[in-house]
Amino acid sequence: MATPPTATAIGGGTALAGVLGDPVRHSLSPAMHNAAIAALGLDWAYLALPVKAADLAGVLLALEALDCRGLNVTLPHKQAAAELAGELTPLARRLGAVNTLVRREGGGWLGTNTDVEGFLAPLRPAGAVGHKGRPWSAREALVLGCGGSARAVVAGLVELGLGRIRVAGRNRTTLAHFLDICTAWAPGLEPLPWGQEPVAEPGPLAAALARTDLVVNTTPVGMASGSDPGAASRSPLRPDQLAALPPGATVYDLIYTPRPTALLRLARERGCTAIDGLEMLVQQGAAALRLWSGRRDVPVAAMRVAALARLEGH
Repeated sequence: MATPPTATAIGGGTALAGVLGDPVRHSLSPAMHNAAIAALGLDWAYLALPVKAADLAGVLLALEALDCRGLNVTLPHKQAAAELAGELTPLARRLGAVNTLVRREGGGWLGTNTDVEGFLAPLRPAGAVGHKGRPWSAREALVLGCGGSARAVVAGLVELGLGRIRVAGRNRTTLAHFLDICTAWAPGLEPLPWGQEPVAEPGPLAAALARTDLVVNTTPVGMASGSDPGAASRSPLRPDQLAALPPGATVYDLIYTPRPTALLRLARERGCTAIDGLEMLVQQGAAALRLWSGRRDVPVAAMRVAALARLEGH
């Protein structure tokens, strides 16, 4: 594996960029962004900045005063950042969530969302790993979960032209609220209540999976957790449910720790194409850095190498 570029020395003229979240110390973003910053020769430093919800408004004002060059926003601040931004892009306004803040010439922050671009990168026809590069138009997708990440996923699926998009949620109230928000720009969205279906009695979820070309997991089920040693062994879908998928289906898990997740390991055993969320992280970060720097030559490969090295503990 190639060695990521080393950061330039921090001095009095070094500008700040960073990611705001709570918690955020585990973030891979500093590793991959600082690798790109060094490769571009920018005198910047990118930091993970833990911020409590009650402090977000004040922190944004302070970082503007400090001439911060740009910010990523992660959980739990994406919706609050949308409310605090001085201006929103049309996409961020539709989603009601911001993951990237860009300095405005007149002051304040422009809120946008690069999660959609990051999510789509592995599915695009040019070099796509999903569905062997075939067009996604008129195909069927199933989104597991109806939280904030699912909004960006649905927006990406709409852009790809999927013929049918179902969203599965365990909480019917939350699922109904999700549809209320999204159906204005995703009018064909279908709800799928997600319960504990007995193995011997396939229900609506199994029936939907039998017609699904693309499954996207947006839930945290299967994410490695220091406080829960068994978390990484869990999958949001059982083997018998995955067995209902048609041959050649694609399973995309937004989680990238561990690699592979239990869901993707089971999917590969069924012969499915498996995609994890690391490329989404890298591509949304690269899109943000282009916006902050005005540079089109952001070294995506260096960001990917640095993120992988950080994941592997190097």
